[in-house]
Amino acid sequence: MTLDSFSSHRQEDGVVLNPDSTAVLVVDMVNDFCKPGGAMVLPGYELLVPHQCRLIETARRCGAPVIWIHDAHRANMRNEREWAKRTEHCVEGTWGVEIIDDLGARDDEIHVIKRRYSAFFQTDLDLTLKDMRITQLIIFGVVTNICVRSTVHDAFFNGYDVVVPRDCCAATGPREQESSLYDIATHFGVVTDTARVAEALQGNDLVSNDAAYT
Repeated sequence: MTLDSFSSHRQEDGVVLNPDSTAVLVVDMVNDFCKPGGAMVLPGYELLVPHQCRLIETARRCGAPVIWIHDAHRANMRNEREWAKRTEHCVEGTWGVEIIDDLGARDDEIHVIKRRYSAFFQTDLDLTLKDMRITQLIIFGVVTNICVRSTVHDAFFNGYDVVVPRDCCAATGPREQESSLYDIATHFGVVTDTARVAEALQGNDLVSNDAAYT
C-alpha cells in the first residue's frame, strides 16, 4: 500500500509482546452481531473464529489475560446514543449481549460492559489494565471500523501499545476494513496477522506492521 505524503511521516518501531504485560481484548463478539436471529448481524463472522480461538488459547497458555468486551444497553433510555444512529441492539440481560459460544469465554476471565463504541469510554477498563500492569494490547473483534477502531484509538490515547491481527477483525465492508487497518497501522499501532502475533507472544518477540501497511 502506498502511503500518502502526510502518513509517510511515521515511526516503525513495532511492539514487543511480553505475556506479563500483554492482554487480549475481544471486542463485541456477541450474539446480536454474529448469530442468526441477532439484532444486527455482520455476515462472515465465522471466518474470524478459528484465528480468534488460536490467539485466545495462545494467550491463556502464555498467561496473558483475555478480556471480553460486551456491548450492552439499558432498555427505555430517553437518549441512548448508539440507538440514535443504529438499530436497537444488545439490550442488557438478553441473549444478544452474550459472547458467542464458539470462542469459549470463561466466567473467571474479565468481562467489561460498554455502553458506547469504545471499550474505554466511561468503563473501568483502563483502571483494570493498570492494576494488572498491562502496557500492550492485542485488540480484535467486530466491527473494525466502529467499535474495534474506537477502542484502538482510546487505547493509544491512554498510552498502550496496540496490535491488531487483521484476520481476527471484520468491518462493514472491504473498503472500511482496509481504510481502518491502514489508519491504525499508520497512526495508532501495529497491524499484522494471527500467526505473527501468536509467534511474537510466545517468544516475547517484536511484532511489526505487515508489508502491506509499511
